[in-house]
Amino acid sequence: MSTDITLADIVVIAAAESFRGDGEIFASGMGTIPMLGARLARATFEPDLLVSDGEAFFVGNDLPLGGSDKVVEGWIPFRSVFDTVWSGRRHVMMGASQIDRFGNTNIANIGPWKQPKAQLLGVRGGPGNTISHATSFFIPKQSTKVFVEKVDMVSGLGYDRAAQLGDTVMRHHRLPRVITNLAVFDFETSTHTMRLLSVHPGVSVDDVVANTGFVLEIGSDVPISRAPNESELATLNRLDPRGLRHREVA
Repeated sequence: MSTDITLADIVVIAAAESFRGDGEIFASGMGTIPMLGARLARATFEPDLLVSDGEAFFVGNDLPLGGSDKVVEGWIPFRSVFDTVWSGRRHVMMGASQIDRFGNTNIANIGPWKQPKAQLLGVRGGPGNTISHATSFFIPKQSTKVFVEKVDMVSGLGYDRAAQLGDTVMRHHRLPRVITNLAVFDFETSTHTMRLLSVHPGVSVDDVVANTGFVLEIGSDVPISRAPNESELATLNRLDPRGLRHREVA
């Protein structure tokens, strides 16, 4: 990996790649790296994506994080977000405190529901997101405490629970990517269990396995996560002039 390319750059590119092929839908990023991923994808290889300023407007220009000089191309106040959610015309990348092999996620509590060890955010938009549209995840520090055999509470539905609800209810359910500081994962297997898609530069498959609390699907030849090309890196630096992405991964 070039000395000019950092792990944060690799992770943002992986986040951007999760939106490849989405077309004209609302690409939402919850947090710095997910937001950069959505904006970088729109600015480079997925120009039909709709991205917001994080407040109430779709923006038509490559808006840097924290920037105010925006070209407004639409209105997306909070109440309108739900119409977009329920129609399936959204792909969000959010976080997860726990995730299992089928993609069930937890952002609510650690430990038993009746007496948890820690209270987290609550389920928030997890159920509606995972039922209604594509949902990817960014996890800044992978470990066996996060990649668990069974989540303590299901905040977002994985493929096993989605199957129980049937196609009519779950017609838009899709979990395109899980991205961590170590690797990229998807669920494109016959059983929709998590698959190791690539490892980041300097990370081995054994490193990933050691930080996963369940059995992964692993191919015989796992590639290295791709780095941004020169043009993508220049665009990323414009979108993140203060280098905020480097605060989220070491």
